[in-house]
Amino acid sequence: MNFEFFVSLRYLLAKRRQTFISLITFISVLGVAVGVTALIVVLAVMNGFHEDLRARILGITSHVVVGDFAGPISNYGHVMEQVQEERGVVASTPFIYTQVMISSGKGVSGAVLRGIEPQSAHKVINIQENIVRGSLADLKPQDLGEDGEIVHPGILIGVELANNLGVRHGDWITVISPSGRLTPVGQAPKSKLFQIVGIIHSGMYEYDNTLAYIHLQAAQQFLALGDRVTGIEVKVRDIYRADQVAEALRTRLGESFWVRDWMQMNQTLFSALKLEKVVMFIILTLIILVAAFNIVSSLIMLVMEKTKDIAILKAMGATTANIRKIFVIEGLLIGVSGTTLGLIGGYGLCELLKRYQFVELPRDVYYLSTLPVKMQFSDVALIGFSAIVISLLATLYPSRQAAKLEPSEALRYE
Repeated sequence: MNFEFFVSLRYLLAKRRQTFISLITFISVLGVAVGVTALIVVLAVMNGFHEDLRARILGITSHVVVGDFAGPISNYGHVMEQVQEERGVVASTPFIYTQVMISSGKGVSGAVLRGIEPQSAHKVINIQENIVRGSLADLKPQDLGEDGEIVHPGILIGVELANNLGVRHGDWITVISPSGRLTPVGQAPKSKLFQIVGIIHSGMYEYDNTLAYIHLQAAQQFLALGDRVTGIEVKVRDIYRADQVAEALRTRLGESFWVRDWMQMNQTLFSALKLEKVVMFIILTLIILVAAFNIVSSLIMLVMEKTKDIAILKAMGATTANIRKIFVIEGLLIGVSGTTLGLIGGYGLCELLKRYQFVELPRDVYYLSTLPVKMQFSDVALIGFSAIVISLLATLYPSRQAAKLEPSEALRYE
């Protein structure tokens, strides 16, 4: 143990004449601990929200979407083969997208109708995991007419949409498309009866209130698209490299196709979450700054109390650098102690929130019932590093003042 650390530890642990200084030191340690704990818990909860939201979005939408600027894709089988050849692509599936009105006799609501291919769609999106009644396989056409028309087409709708329409599993609803046939009096809407073969609950109100799924063949017949599709959904191996895969597909397919990844399609939402996380980090760091001011005041008062000790140390040969280092180390000991307690407290509280989930959220306001928690090592490391740096900066002025003391001035009246 070197000389400076030994003296710092004695000053920190010794019983002082001024109890008030010890109280300020204790408050400083506690302030740093509370600030670090608050930062860890808040950032862990925000990371949990971010992770859960991303998982729910990617459970309904694909990682990458490919479309044609000219409109529906006619040779989509060939395009899918090209997509599958790209490195990093796991699976692909065609889809049809359009906006419709849905009527049940009890209510009418707008919806987004998606035609999907069940045998390949489950490889790209996690729709089957979100179906609470029925199955994705129930969309497969059972009865075909003489002309190949699907007689009793099935449909999957969101739970909120079902509630708005007042329907349940097994009921029949009417789907109305504005792009119908052309008549002498103008464009006439096209309508068709569909039977509800499944209810979807994704946990996202916007999706559960608007999405409806039918078989790709039924969508082609209903919208008179022939053997064409709106686009192709793609699943990639690494979701964080989806933008790179999208760029590679854009180059491979040519300028006539547009390609978007999930980060582009949800850029506004995730940018807002990231900004909120940064703002919360800055705001909660102020708690540690307040504790740093307590460290400053504690060290200044300690310097005033130990004036004679400092003078004697200098008279015995201690240099200005030695004296400065003594008080820097003492401030760091306070900061490190508070940071360590804060890290332990933050980790413990996050584990309690994750295991017992005692904080409940109102279901009618949030899409979650409990707080999601996910700690990231980078966040914990940044919080610990920031707390120690702030504590170090807080020691600079008091240590400088201690180092400036002259032995002759301090001991003149002794």
